[in-house]
Amino acid sequence: MNRIDATFDRLKSENRAGFVAYITGGDPCLDATIDLVLALERAGVDIVELGVPFSDPLADGATIQAAAGRALAAGATTHGVIDCVRRIREHTQIPLVLFTYLNPVYTYGFAKFHADAAAAGADGVLLLDLPPDEAGDNPEFRAAGELRAIRLIAPTTPPERMELLAHAAEGFIYYVSREGVTGEQTSLSDTIGSQVAEIRRHTALPIAVGFGISTPEQSAEVALHGDAVVVGSAIVRRIGEHGAAPDLAEKIEAFVRPLVEASKSARE
Repeated sequence: MNRIDATFDRLKSENRAGFVAYITGGDPCLDATIDLVLALERAGVDIVELGVPFSDPLADGATIQAAAGRALAAGATTHGVIDCVRRIREHTQIPLVLFTYLNPVYTYGFAKFHADAAAAGADGVLLLDLPPDEAGDNPEFRAAGELRAIRLIAPTTPPERMELLAHAAEGFIYYVSREGVTGEQTSLSDTIGSQVAEIRRHTALPIAVGFGISTPEQSAEVALHGDAVVVGSAIVRRIGEHGAAPDLAEKIEAFVRPLVEASKSARE
């Protein structure tokens, strides 16, 4: 069974929400990325989204854009991130989702990217700017293989579009709880519960909720509605602040642990 599927099966049996953490591959360097993934696992994270750095990450806010810039400046490449996945697999079986844009995947070779990523040990891929209807209309974007194709649904997605996205999704649905780009927020949207309920009308897949979550209180609130909580920018910002510190991994572990614990205890 795919590690993503197995993880959500386990979470369901435990009656708790999962925790998905995003970091940018190669920020501050690829060796550090391995240590950070292991630190996230120690903190209790269930799934790691590993960003493949791209020079024009238009769906991302300033924090993750800066992380992609740092990774590229440090020499990270798509090949390098895939090799990083292979190296991570020497230490852990935590599910890994490659989070990126179509351009670097298309440049790499769409089918080759999926095959190489799966062979390295990735479990899913989330292409932010490849709609399922475009994939269906273009044979070169129909990648068969082991990777789960994660799909995004936004608050502005109309019901008929939501149904298309839900039917094309694999692994889990990533519900983007706010309009705009990624980034920390001081408050959560008050429509998360109703929107998650609407998505459930179209799919039995788990629903992970992200965009803007940065505190244990927010993590606990989202865990009451979604099957998983997703935190990215808040983690990435701290990697940027402490990237040169010799105890970077320990600092990130200490920051993430209370977020994870809040999501785990929310349903008790």
